[in-house]
Amino acid sequence: MEDQELQQWIEQISMESFGRPFVHQARFNRRLRSTGGRYFMKSHDIEISWSQWETYGRDEIEKIIKHELCHYHLHILKRGYQHRDQDFKTLLAQVGGTRYCQSLPRPRTKQAYKYRLECVNCKTEYYRKRKMDVRKFACGNCRGKLKSYTLDLTAPS
Repeated sequence: MEDQELQQWIEQISMESFGRPFVHQARFNRRLRSTGGRYFMKSHDIEISWSQWETYGRDEIEKIIKHELCHYHLHILKRGYQHRDQDFKTLLAQVGGTRYCQSLPRPRTKQAYKYRLECVNCKTEYYRKRKMDVRKFACGNCRGKLKSYTLDLTAPS
């Protein structure tokens, strides 16, 4: 689906569900991950998560669009458009929108340790995923100096 198709679809939903036109811009945003959509109060534009579209399809996006259109129409009418406002909650229930979007599945890959820190005094080892400046830190056991080693990630374990 392209942005122009999304624009037409939102205009259609606006007329069918709210009886009012949507006269601003609508577009997909491929960077949205933790939210289904956004309504911009200054420009009155709406952005919809492309990831939600790819993962859950038309039905879920329609609920997200109705949610964002509730913000849009209530804001235009100078009524309570925030999630906590009763006007918003009532309108959202009337049109069949959703308060929350579904969570996107995240690939949970465990990142390998890249660095090993070793205390010069007590030989305590610490494993790190990020590089750190060993001059600024000391051993947690004996307050000794730390020495940093880069681990070979290509070697079989």
